[in-house]
Amino acid sequence: MKILVGHNLYQQRGGEDAVVEAEARLLESCGHTVVYYNRHNDELKEQGGLGAIKAGIQTVWSEQSLRAITAIIKNEKPDLCHFHNTFPLISPAVYKPCVESGIPVIQTLHNYRLLCPSATFFREGKVCEDCLGRSVAWPGIVHGCYRGNRLATTAIAAMLTTHRILGTWQKDVDLYIALSEFSRQKYIAGGLPKNRIFVKPNFVDPDPGPKLDIGDYALFVGRLTEEKGIRVLLDAWSSLRVDIPLRIVGDGPMKCEVENTVSSNNLSSVAVLGKLSPQETLHVMHGARFLIFPSVWYEGFPLTIAEAFACGVPVIASRLGSMEEIIQDGFTGLHFCAADATDLAKKIEWAWAHPTEIQKMGRLARAEYQAKYSPERNYEHILRLWQHLGINASS
Repeated sequence: MKILVGHNLYQQRGGEDAVVEAEARLLESCGHTVVYYNRHNDELKEQGGLGAIKAGIQTVWSEQSLRAITAIIKNEKPDLCHFHNTFPLISPAVYKPCVESGIPVIQTLHNYRLLCPSATFFREGKVCEDCLGRSVAWPGIVHGCYRGNRLATTAIAAMLTTHRILGTWQKDVDLYIALSEFSRQKYIAGGLPKNRIFVKPNFVDPDPGPKLDIGDYALFVGRLTEEKGIRVLLDAWSSLRVDIPLRIVGDGPMKCEVENTVSSNNLSSVAVLGKLSPQETLHVMHGARFLIFPSVWYEGFPLTIAEAFACGVPVIASRLGSMEEIIQDGFTGLHFCAADATDLAKKIEWAWAHPTEIQKMGRLARAEYQAKYSPERNYEHILRLWQHLGINASS
């Protein structure tokens, strides 16, 4: 089978880019042909003074992407078109030639972009659903929710409103993939057709294998940003009654703040390792006793959690959004009250003081990976989704 995969790459490579590449490799390894259509946000740097206006127009309707997809369909004749991120350069315009050619369209919902201009349901340090279900996302415009820029936010709101009016989300996409049931329910609340939204989680490939030892430190892996809960994590560490080693892997706009907090609060047990390669990150993960995931936004499906499970590392995470769904409290990890550093500190101290229980959770986490988040399980998910579209292709 031949699949056209479309994705707008980010300027800073993240989990979405990695997931798209892994899924394409998986399809190719199973005997399918993948035809790529990628655009990269670096193009925005090359657009000159009129770049903002041009980018705004492309966000709503990109003629360049439409022409490119039309040509690919004509030349390659794919059996299926699967789009991932279409913002801001690809745009929903690319559905049109697929529909006109009678080719089924799948859209993966990696984030909440079709419901929220910032794609995160997060504003001013807390969860915000002010734009959910609105025909015009005017609260997002007022607050400049996309990168603090009202003009750019207006372009996104215009895209959302235009395609609601045109019925794009209802008519032009045959099947949506949500990464969790939590995400699926949000999209149903936002007006997408319930019977076309299916859940398929992210996966980890290749399998890094389970760790061999209990681990001698706690671990945080993620971008150093407010929504990832890094301040909550450091506040919790400042209040610990016992000395527990912590390693922080990641980079981001708050890196200097993190380093300054560690220094000024004399958190000698905390090591800020910065950005590591995927292989280096997995190596560090194999040495961890548990992973801490303190996000204060809903998340989509954090690849870091799936990687921890694959390594046999349990996860202490916020009782919020998809994290509450993915992690089974007391089985594959622990929940704590989101944004509550005191509660997080209690869970960390308990986990450190109960190594036998944590080891058991790690084994259950590893079993969860094998049952739900391995490449084999993911491919089974894909085949079932294709069957919903009337496509039967096992090779």
